Amino acid sequence: MQREQLADFLRRRREAIRPAEVGLADGPRRRTTGLRREEVAMLAGMSVDYVVRLEQGRSSQPSTQLLGALARALRFSDDERDHLFHLAGHRPPPADGVARLARAGLMRMLDLLGDTPALVLSDLGEVLAQNRAAVLLSGDLTGFSGDRRYIAYRWFTDPATRAVCPPEEQEYHARQLVADLRAAAGRRSGDPTVTGLVDRLQAASADFRRLWAEHEVAVRRADRKTFRHPRVGRLLMDCETLVTPDQRQQLLVLTPADAEARERLELLRVLGIEEFPTEATGTPVQ
Repeated sequence: MQREQLADFLRRRREAIRPAEVGLADGPRRRTTGLRREEVAMLAGMSVDYVVRLEQGRSSQPSTQLLGALARALRFSDDERDHLFHLAGHRPPPADGVARLARAGLMRMLDLLGDTPALVLSDLGEVLAQNRAAVLLSGDLTGFSGDRRYIAYRWFTDPATRAVCPPEEQEYHARQLVADLRAAAGRRSGDPTVTGLVDRLQAASADFRRLWAEHEVAVRRADRKTFRHPRVGRLLMDCETLVTPDQRQQLLVLTPADAEARERLELLRVLGIEEFPTEATGTPVQ
């Protein structure tokens, strides 16, 4: 671990970023160049004290999870992210996305979308990042671990996850999830990450086995879904998906499909995220 180089790199990258680039207001009394340390801590989900120790070269070796959070918070490019991992004494995440880091360009697009809910997902349906508007709509979907990271796994193994979708849409949504996973499995033939997930889903869910056996394939790029939100009720949303050239990551943008959904989304912005039950919400996003 190259503590001094790591400290210098993080400090200089923090000072080079304007608050607007990460969705923060400049404010009339900002005296520091770039972001404040407390803003980096907030964006990365860590303590201010640890950010200070990192920048002063006094920290223990940061974990890969922490480095990934810093890379997202500071909007690192792929090259900058790899350099960060090298300085911290870790191997950079592989190109296949196993480390589950959203691409820097997609992160910048999240910031630019502002009040429009948007998420970055892997091709296996793991939410890698989401903006505040998406958290308001569907809860924080980035904190799951194990197979629960994948939306299809939660859908077929957790009744509470399916319950947030209207009953009349559940079969359609299940078919879409399976068809999309089938397309990913075809692109990544022989990938143990994909085959392992499919095997575990087949073992865990008869419903998944039924749909998987039908061999339907569909990469979803546009859709319309109903969100049953615990605070504002139903929101009908149009879903537009933009896929990276290698098809490993997607930017999902959600816009209100009617006037009622627009009003309820605006109400959500006013209510904020106080006491928002994130664990039981958010599945109909892909």
